[in-house]
Amino acid sequence: MPSTLTLKSGTSWTDAWQRCLTVAPEAFRDDRVLNLWNAAWQPDGRALPAVSPVDGGPVAGPPRLDGATARQAVRAALDQHRAWRHVPLPERRARVTATLDALAQHRELLALLLVWEIGKPWRLARADVDRAVDGVRWYADGIDGMLAGRAPLDGPVSNIASWNYPMSVLVHALLVQALAGNAVIAKTPTDGGVACLTLASALAAREGIPVTLVSGSGGELSEALVRAPEIGCVSFVGGRDTGAAVATAVADLGKRHILEQEGLNTWGIWNHSDWDTLSAVIPKLFDYGKQRCTAYPRFVVQRRLFDDFLAAYLPAVRTLRVGHPLAVEHPADPHPRLDFGPVINAAKAKELHDQVAEAVDRGAVPLHRGTPSEARFLPGQDTSAYVQPVTLLNPPRSSPLHHAEPFGPVDTIVLVDTEAELLAAMNASNGALVATLSTDDRSTYDRLAPHIRAFKVGHGVPRSRGDRDELFGGFGASWRGAFVGGDLLVRAVTWGPAGERLPGNFPEYQLMP
Repeated sequence: MPSTLTLKSGTSWTDAWQRCLTVAPEAFRDDRVLNLWNAAWQPDGRALPAVSPVDGGPVAGPPRLDGATARQAVRAALDQHRAWRHVPLPERRARVTATLDALAQHRELLALLLVWEIGKPWRLARADVDRAVDGVRWYADGIDGMLAGRAPLDGPVSNIASWNYPMSVLVHALLVQALAGNAVIAKTPTDGGVACLTLASALAAREGIPVTLVSGSGGELSEALVRAPEIGCVSFVGGRDTGAAVATAVADLGKRHILEQEGLNTWGIWNHSDWDTLSAVIPKLFDYGKQRCTAYPRFVVQRRLFDDFLAAYLPAVRTLRVGHPLAVEHPADPHPRLDFGPVINAAKAKELHDQVAEAVDRGAVPLHRGTPSEARFLPGQDTSAYVQPVTLLNPPRSSPLHHAEPFGPVDTIVLVDTEAELLAAMNASNGALVATLSTDDRSTYDRLAPHIRAFKVGHGVPRSRGDRDELFGGFGASWRGAFVGGDLLVRAVTWGPAGERLPGNFPEYQLMP
């Protein structure tokens, strides 16, 4: 690695901000973003200071509304909904398609905002934008059949999502919901992404999409965004603690809901010998520092295979490239190819460091620790939000790393001797979104996979949230409400035949697609 790196030309936060002011002056002010409600950009809310996880420098903070203003925004969204639901489908499709064209036109700026606001490496930031655009185009092409015999909900869809995928999860959902005939509301994530979402919403609003974008604390805005009678559906992506509170509220109200929550996704190794394939996939599992709902932070390994597993795993994890997502040798160089940059903020980095230290103090065995000297940083930059990859053997049961998703570049390994132990360890978190079992014998996979409590189980390959027609959901505490993906996303935000039971995980029933 060169001794001195520099910022790639034209990629500073100031550069990105000036481009936002040029592209969408209606949504950006000299020093802040605006909220969007009642079909207008509103200079209300108290703008909080914010810093980039990339280098600790200042970025735009969320303009937080109070509860009373949020209720006004929701009532205005209902008026928009009542008008939009009667707009003919060809016109809705034309407006959504025009929005996709605008998003594609400004792909590079949206990606650059994702780099600065949530620390995504350039490759993954652009992929987030592309997945949003390409995914919604798939729905626009096939929406006629998906909406046959169906009607929009009685009120707008309220979206509360985590910060890690503003485009491919949140903007994607908003545009599909609008295509299906609903006005849409989004709360900007507290931890990052406000400028990217503001720009995307500005491009959508210009095309007449009935989108509302507001910022604020979850506690203060939940009464309006979750419990308000005007809301037709609540779509939530986030952690189990917050998700449990949302689940209780929507269950009490009998409200349509989609609640994607975290789970400990596991990768099991049993009677396996294809180590080259496993070694090749290990670095990919660290994309974005495992800050995604389908990351695999836990390996459950047959004890007699542990030496072979380490021989495949350790050389692969040592190849990981970490650092400032825009640091290059020369200003005109291409963007660096990194596996991940910072975690979302310095507080999360400290939490992970503390959890690792505590686990080791209580008996976990450190098998790998990356060092900051191996990372790519600018001279003198703030690195407080960076966590080097760590791998621990047998975290103690008292540690959060034993039973919960770390949401950071920390792997844990648990050794087992029997199939019963394998399944128990893979089901440690009472439900997950994805899992994988690596075993040479297909019949062994077919026998064990149905007992793994994950919505998707791969045979020696990672599973993902999916795109387009791939369905997505979760088992146990990892999901509440309707499943999504393919036509299920449209069904979740529309009314169908009387007495219809949506596939999903509901308090009164669970129905698989």
